[in-house]
Amino acid sequence: MQIRDVNVYVLEAALDEPFAYSQAWYERRGACLVEIVGEDGNSGWGEAFGPARLTAPIVEFYKGLLVGADALATEAIWESLYNRLRDHGQKGLAIEALSAVDIALWDLKGRHLGLPVHRLLGGPLRTRVEAYATGFYRTRGGDPLTYLVEEAHRRVAEGFSAIKLKLGFGIDDDVRLCEAVRRAVGDGVRIMVDANHAYDATAAIRLGRRIEALDIAWFEEPVPPEDHAGYREVKAALAIPIAGGEAEFTRWGFRPLVTERLVDILQPDVCAAGGISECKKIADMANAFGVRVNPHVWGTGVALAASLQRFAV
Repeated sequence: MQIRDVNVYVLEAALDEPFAYSQAWYERRGACLVEIVGEDGNSGWGEAFGPARLTAPIVEFYKGLLVGADALATEAIWESLYNRLRDHGQKGLAIEALSAVDIALWDLKGRHLGLPVHRLLGGPLRTRVEAYATGFYRTRGGDPLTYLVEEAHRRVAEGFSAIKLKLGFGIDDDVRLCEAVRRAVGDGVRIMVDANHAYDATAAIRLGRRIEALDIAWFEEPVPPEDHAGYREVKAALAIPIAGGEAEFTRWGFRPLVTERLVDILQPDVCAAGGISECKKIADMANAFGVRVNPHVWGTGVALAASLQRFAV
């Protein structure tokens, strides 16, 4: 079956209430969705993580290499697109755009064959996955210690048994928030924390030691993704499991995180790291080295569905 067309959609909307994590404020949310149309009339859908207006032109560039190609040859297409921009895009936007294409091709393949993607990948290995509540962003009004504790109460009332707090706003503030949320939700709810690489290794270790007694399930992106030595220092210094990888790309980018055991929990994003094809390789590599995998997801329902299909196996 050949690829008949490739359509790219940039979605954007202003937020009713802007929010912030440690690195930036968000006034708008956006998404880059990719539709690949097969000659059988079916369409497969994918999503690119990252700035939609930057990933969309790269998908348009890939379009000329896709139309007329064998839609079922996902591995050959991945290698072709990667090699075409290898000199210029081994990480970042080019791989995020490639991820959307790959997800759409797997979706199209599943529709053409009448099977869910997890079946095509050899699964399922599991029929249920546990969800945790993320959020806990800063807003422009109110006391964060008040409205974030209120959010924690709401998430637990909604049935979540695990929540993830956004840190990176200063060590003392972060500690106060973690202590307040632990008091509010009790010992039966798991708490993860995510600094979004706001700290260097020295500060991350100091923060981690101050919150270790709160039974933190994992400390996510304690240092910048490029700082492998920092990850090594933080992991060696803390009892809290260290998580990372949402800002990493392809099997080659993830290789040192896995082979050098720089993290306890690997977090590839299927819409960023290279799509379903590449995330299977990354997860298999992690399995061989005894490193846990918990996918990063931050997008539309397309991203969520793709992650569920990939990580059901």
